[in-house]
Amino acid sequence: MLVADRVIAIAIMAMSAYFMWHATALPIGWNGMTGGPGGGAFPFWLSLIMLLSAGGVLARSLMQGPSSQHFFDSQMLRKVMMVVVSIFVTIALIPVVGAYVALPLFIFWYLRIYGGHGWVLTCSLTLGTPVFLFFFFEVTLKILLPKGLTEPLFFPLYAMFF
Repeated sequence: MLVADRVIAIAIMAMSAYFMWHATALPIGWNGMTGGPGGGAFPFWLSLIMLLSAGGVLARSLMQGPSSQHFFDSQMLRKVMMVVVSIFVTIALIPVVGAYVALPLFIFWYLRIYGGHGWVLTCSLTLGTPVFLFFFFEVTLKILLPKGLTEPLFFPLYAMFF
């Protein structure tokens, strides 16, 4: 298990460094002309957070002694594959029904059906996430997320905020 932690942490660190390098092609600081962050700010800083987090996982695994724990048992592999398949389905749904429908469907499936969490947590995250994403990306950062078939439903919101 420690070998897997180390290999995955190093891979994520390398991928994060690569993303940071590409993000510097655009400004990563505050753009005074547009009054907002540069085009590379979000990918750069998110990649830095990923790099530091993976570095923490790597450091923790290096401080532990050898373990006799297996990488995955068959039951765990089945659960991981269910989540991976559901993420691919979510990604495939985004161009069709849009991010504001596909992501809440995934959150509902993951929390209520797969995780068995209560209705209060499930409903609050399922309904709150698209609202947060809309205001964060579309209103604050002026980055339009894919809406697919649901785009006409957003025209009144566009008239209100833009």
